Amino acid sequence: MIREGLAARGALSLWGCVDVLVKVNNRFKLPAAAFARYLPTTPQTHPGAGENAGSDMSTSWRISTFNGALLAAYFIPTWTTVALRIMISPIHGLYERPNIAVALFISDHLHLAAMGTVRAAWLLALGRLTVVAFFALFLVFLCRRQIRSSGGSDEALSIALVIGSIMSFAGLLLAYHVGETAALRLHATELLLLLGTAIVFLVEHPEGPQVDERAMMGAAGGVGA
Repeated sequence: MIREGLAARGALSLWGCVDVLVKVNNRFKLPAAAFARYLPTTPQTHPGAGENAGSDMSTSWRISTFNGALLAAYFIPTWTTVALRIMISPIHGLYERPNIAVALFISDHLHLAAMGTVRAAWLLALGRLTVVAFFALFLVFLCRRQIRSSGGSDEALSIALVIGSIMSFAGLLLAYHVGETAALRLHATELLLLLGTAIVFLVEHPEGPQVDERAMMGAAGGVGA
Protein backbone atom coordinates (compact mmCIF):
# COMPACT_ATOMS: atom_id res chain seq x y z
CA MET A 1 0.00 0.00 0.00
CA ILE A 2 2.87 2.40 0.78
CA ARG A 3 4.48 1.69 -2.56
CA GLU A 4 1.18 2.29 -4.34
CA GLY A 5 0.72 5.66 -2.56
CA LEU A 6 4.26 6.73 -3.49
CA ALA A 7 3.64 5.75 -7.09
CA ALA A 8 0.41 7.74 -7.22
CA ARG A 9 2.08 10.78 -5.59
CA GLY A 10 4.96 10.66 -8.06
CA ALA A 11 2.54 10.45 -10.94
CA LEU A 12 0.56 13.42 -9.68
CA SER A 13 3.74 15.51 -9.39
CA LEU A 14 4.14 15.19 -13.15
CA TRP A 15 0.71 16.66 -13.79
CA GLY A 16 0.10 18.01 -17.28
CA CYS A 17 2.10 15.37 -19.21
CA VAL A 18 0.11 13.19 -21.56
CA ASP A 19 2.19 10.03 -21.02
CA VAL A 20 1.83 10.06 -17.22
CA LEU A 21 0.01 7.02 -15.82
CA VAL A 22 -1.54 6.77 -12.36
CA LYS A 23 -1.08 3.35 -10.79
CA VAL A 24 -4.36 2.18 -9.27
CA ASN A 25 -3.31 -1.41 -8.48
CA ASN A 26 -0.76 -3.94 -9.68
CA ARG A 27 -2.65 -4.84 -12.84
CA PHE A 28 -4.50 -1.65 -13.84
CA LYS A 29 -3.06 1.77 -14.65
CA LEU A 30 -5.30 4.82 -15.25
CA PRO A 31 -4.13 7.67 -17.51
CA ALA A 32 -3.65 10.98 -15.75
CA ALA A 33 -6.05 12.74 -18.11
CA ALA A 34 -8.85 10.36 -17.12
CA PHE A 35 -7.84 10.39 -13.44
CA ALA A 36 -8.28 14.19 -13.36
CA ARG A 37 -12.02 13.79 -13.77
CA TYR A 38 -12.25 12.10 -10.36
CA LEU A 39 -10.28 14.77 -8.48
CA PRO A 40 -11.93 17.83 -6.91
CA THR A 41 -11.17 20.77 -9.14
CA THR A 42 -11.51 24.49 -8.47
CA PRO A 43 -13.18 26.65 -11.12
CA GLN A 44 -10.71 28.66 -13.18
CA THR A 45 -11.17 32.39 -12.94
CA HIS A 46 -10.87 34.50 -16.03
CA PRO A 47 -8.37 37.35 -15.57
CA GLY A 48 -10.79 39.95 -16.94
CA ALA A 49 -14.00 38.46 -15.54
CA GLY A 50 -14.46 41.21 -12.98
CA GLU A 51 -13.89 43.92 -15.52
CA ASN A 52 -16.33 42.35 -17.97
CA ALA A 53 -18.96 41.93 -15.27
CA GLY A 54 -18.62 45.54 -14.29
CA SER A 55 -18.84 46.75 -17.87
CA ASP A 56 -21.99 44.77 -18.78
CA MET A 57 -24.23 47.63 -17.72
CA SER A 58 -22.21 50.21 -19.62
CA THR A 59 -21.92 48.20 -22.84
CA SER A 60 -25.62 47.27 -22.95
CA TRP A 61 -26.64 50.95 -22.97
CA ARG A 62 -26.25 52.42 -26.44
CA ILE A 63 -26.51 56.08 -27.40
CA SER A 64 -29.85 55.61 -29.15
CA THR A 65 -31.20 53.69 -26.15
CA PHE A 66 -30.19 56.42 -23.72
CA ASN A 67 -31.55 59.11 -26.03
CA GLY A 68 -34.82 57.21 -26.42
CA ALA A 69 -35.17 56.99 -22.64
CA LEU A 70 -34.75 60.78 -22.39
CA LEU A 71 -37.37 61.29 -25.10
CA ALA A 72 -39.76 58.97 -23.27
CA ALA A 73 -39.23 60.98 -20.08
CA TYR A 74 -40.39 64.09 -21.96
CA PHE A 75 -43.14 62.80 -24.26
CA ILE A 76 -44.92 60.47 -21.83
CA PRO A 77 -45.98 63.12 -19.26
CA THR A 78 -46.36 65.96 -21.78
CA TRP A 79 -48.45 64.22 -24.42
CA THR A 80 -50.45 62.30 -21.80
CA THR A 81 -51.46 65.59 -20.17
CA VAL A 82 -52.46 67.09 -23.53
CA ALA A 83 -54.48 63.98 -24.49
CA LEU A 84 -56.26 63.86 -21.12
CA ARG A 85 -57.26 67.52 -21.43
CA ILE A 86 -58.75 66.79 -24.85
CA MET A 87 -60.63 63.78 -23.49
CA ILE A 88 -62.04 65.78 -20.57
CA SER A 89 -62.98 68.85 -22.61
CA PRO A 90 -62.53 68.27 -26.38
CA ILE A 91 -63.19 71.83 -27.60
CA HIS A 92 -61.26 73.58 -24.82
CA GLY A 93 -58.35 71.13 -25.03
CA LEU A 94 -58.20 71.44 -28.81
CA TYR A 95 -57.68 75.21 -28.64
CA GLU A 96 -54.66 74.99 -26.31
CA ARG A 97 -51.15 75.76 -27.58
CA PRO A 98 -50.10 72.17 -28.53
CA ASN A 99 -53.26 71.77 -30.66
CA ILE A 100 -54.14 75.31 -31.66
CA ALA A 101 -52.82 74.89 -35.20
CA VAL A 102 -55.04 71.86 -35.81
CA ALA A 103 -58.04 73.65 -34.27
CA LEU A 104 -57.64 76.76 -36.45
CA PHE A 105 -57.14 74.66 -39.57
CA ILE A 106 -60.31 72.66 -38.83
CA SER A 107 -62.41 75.74 -38.11
CA ASP A 108 -61.11 77.92 -40.98
CA HIS A 109 -60.69 75.41 -43.82
CA LEU A 110 -62.63 72.22 -43.07
CA HIS A 111 -65.70 73.96 -41.58
CA LEU A 112 -66.65 70.97 -39.46
CA ALA A 113 -69.64 70.94 -37.17
CA ALA A 114 -69.32 70.70 -33.39
CA MET A 115 -69.54 66.92 -33.39
CA GLY A 116 -67.01 66.64 -36.20
CA THR A 117 -64.60 68.89 -34.29
CA VAL A 118 -65.00 66.72 -31.19
CA ARG A 119 -64.24 63.59 -33.20
CA ALA A 120 -61.15 65.21 -34.72
CA ALA A 121 -60.01 66.20 -31.23
CA TRP A 122 -60.48 62.64 -29.97
CA LEU A 123 -58.55 61.31 -32.97
CA LEU A 124 -55.68 63.67 -32.17
CA ALA A 125 -55.73 62.53 -28.55
CA LEU A 126 -55.69 58.89 -29.66
CA GLY A 127 -52.62 59.53 -31.80
CA ARG A 128 -50.78 61.14 -28.89
CA LEU A 129 -51.73 58.30 -26.55
CA THR A 130 -50.46 55.77 -29.10
CA VAL A 131 -47.04 57.44 -29.11
CA VAL A 132 -47.09 57.49 -25.30
CA ALA A 133 -47.95 53.78 -25.18
CA PHE A 134 -45.02 52.79 -27.42
CA PHE A 135 -42.63 54.95 -25.42
CA ALA A 136 -43.86 53.31 -22.22
CA LEU A 137 -43.41 49.86 -23.79
CA PHE A 138 -39.88 50.88 -24.76
CA LEU A 139 -39.11 51.78 -21.14
CA VAL A 140 -40.48 48.42 -19.97
CA PHE A 141 -38.16 46.59 -22.38
CA LEU A 142 -35.21 48.60 -21.07
CA CYS A 143 -35.63 47.00 -17.64
CA ARG A 144 -34.44 43.66 -19.06
CA ARG A 145 -30.72 43.69 -19.82
CA GLN A 146 -30.94 40.83 -22.33
CA ILE A 147 -33.65 42.59 -24.35
CA ARG A 148 -31.80 45.90 -24.14
CA SER A 149 -28.44 44.50 -25.26
CA SER A 150 -29.92 42.44 -28.11
CA GLY A 151 -31.94 45.35 -29.49
CA GLY A 152 -35.35 43.89 -28.67
CA SER A 153 -36.69 47.30 -27.64
CA ASP A 154 -35.89 48.92 -31.00
CA GLU A 155 -39.27 48.09 -32.52
CA ALA A 156 -41.23 49.99 -29.88
CA LEU A 157 -38.88 52.96 -30.13
CA SER A 158 -39.02 53.03 -33.92
CA ILE A 159 -42.83 52.99 -33.99
CA ALA A 160 -43.00 55.81 -31.43
CA LEU A 161 -40.49 57.84 -33.43
CA VAL A 162 -42.33 57.36 -36.73
CA ILE A 163 -45.80 58.23 -35.41
CA GLY A 164 -44.49 61.12 -33.30
CA SER A 165 -42.49 62.55 -36.21
CA ILE A 166 -45.51 62.42 -38.53
CA MET A 167 -47.73 64.17 -36.00
CA SER A 168 -45.12 66.82 -35.18
CA PHE A 169 -44.42 67.47 -38.86
CA ALA A 170 -48.13 67.81 -39.59
CA GLY A 171 -48.52 70.21 -36.67
CA LEU A 172 -45.51 72.17 -37.93
CA LEU A 173 -47.05 72.59 -41.38
CA LEU A 174 -50.43 73.56 -39.99
CA ALA A 175 -48.89 76.06 -37.55
CA TYR A 176 -46.94 77.64 -40.39
CA HIS A 177 -50.10 77.76 -42.53
CA VAL A 178 -52.26 79.47 -39.92
CA GLY A 179 -49.44 81.73 -38.66
CA GLU A 180 -49.12 80.51 -35.06
CA THR A 181 -45.52 81.28 -34.05
CA ALA A 182 -45.63 79.70 -30.58
CA ALA A 183 -47.12 76.46 -31.88
CA LEU A 184 -44.62 76.50 -34.76
CA ARG A 185 -41.68 76.64 -32.34
CA LEU A 186 -43.14 73.89 -30.17
CA HIS A 187 -43.72 71.47 -33.06
CA ALA A 188 -40.34 72.27 -34.60
CA THR A 189 -38.56 71.51 -31.31
CA GLU A 190 -40.37 68.21 -30.87
CA LEU A 191 -39.71 67.26 -34.48
CA LEU A 192 -35.99 67.96 -34.13
CA LEU A 193 -35.83 65.84 -30.98
CA LEU A 194 -37.54 62.91 -32.69
CA LEU A 195 -35.48 63.19 -35.89
CA GLY A 196 -32.21 63.41 -33.97
CA THR A 197 -32.97 60.20 -32.11
CA ALA A 198 -34.11 58.54 -35.34
CA ILE A 199 -30.85 59.42 -37.09
CA VAL A 200 -28.76 58.02 -34.22
CA PHE A 201 -30.98 54.94 -34.17
CA LEU A 202 -30.46 54.30 -37.89
CA VAL A 203 -26.70 54.82 -37.77
CA GLU A 204 -26.09 52.76 -34.65
CA HIS A 205 -26.35 48.97 -34.73
CA PRO A 206 -27.03 46.65 -31.77
CA GLU A 207 -24.03 44.77 -30.45
CA GLY A 208 -23.97 41.02 -30.94
CA PRO A 209 -23.49 38.61 -28.05
CA GLN A 210 -19.87 38.40 -26.93
CA VAL A 211 -18.38 34.91 -26.99
CA ASP A 212 -15.55 34.03 -24.62
CA GLU A 213 -12.82 32.27 -26.62
CA ARG A 214 -11.42 30.47 -23.57
CA ALA A 215 -14.83 29.12 -22.66
CA MET A 216 -15.32 27.86 -26.22
CA MET A 217 -11.89 26.18 -26.19
CA GLY A 218 -12.67 24.56 -22.83
CA ALA A 219 -15.99 23.29 -24.10
CA ALA A 220 -14.36 21.89 -27.23
CA GLY A 221 -11.70 20.16 -25.11
CA GLY A 222 -14.35 18.63 -22.87
CA VAL A 223 -16.27 17.28 -25.84
CA GLY A 224 -13.09 15.87 -27.39
CA ALA A 225 -12.08 14.14 -24.16
